[in-house]
Amino acid sequence: MIASQLLENEYSGHFGTYIKQAGDGKLIEELEISLHEFIRFVQNIPMDKFDYRYAEGKWTIKDIIQHIMDSERIFTYRALRFSRNDQTPLPSFEENDYAINTDAGSRSIQDLLTEFSALRHSTLLFYKSLSEDQLKRIGTASGNQISVRALGFVMIGHQKHHQKVFEERYL
Repeated sequence: MIASQLLENEYSGHFGTYIKQAGDGKLIEELEISLHEFIRFVQNIPMDKFDYRYAEGKWTIKDIIQHIMDSERIFTYRALRFSRNDQTPLPSFEENDYAINTDAGSRSIQDLLTEFSALRHSTLLFYKSLSEDQLKRIGTASGNQISVRALGFVMIGHQKHHQKVFEERYL
């Protein structure tokens, strides 16, 4: 299953932006490949850039890495609920509220990357455990319909989106 094979009813709204950025690799493979690409990319960022803000009020690279992890946890939780056929609509989350309530700036980049790796491995194990029927199940999050497999591509695209932001605005 690749992102371009998702059906029209499997996602809507802002989720499409990230799905388009996920590329055309297979879901499980891309979750794993993007993990390694991201770690390699971040490890090549100069140390003086991790706490840099390109403008007043903008997040640092450490803040964004924490944001990627917070988002992945939420997306995976949504995928868990939907894969188990829970049809309860799930609310959106305010990313800025999450960001101001972390302490990412005091953490080492190695600590953040270790946590990211552990989190992504957990996400991978979860997705590998799902049947084709579970992957196709759809629920409502942030007022939009989305399938379990589409959420996996959202995680990949969201990470790639922020990596591009690093390149364009931080480096």
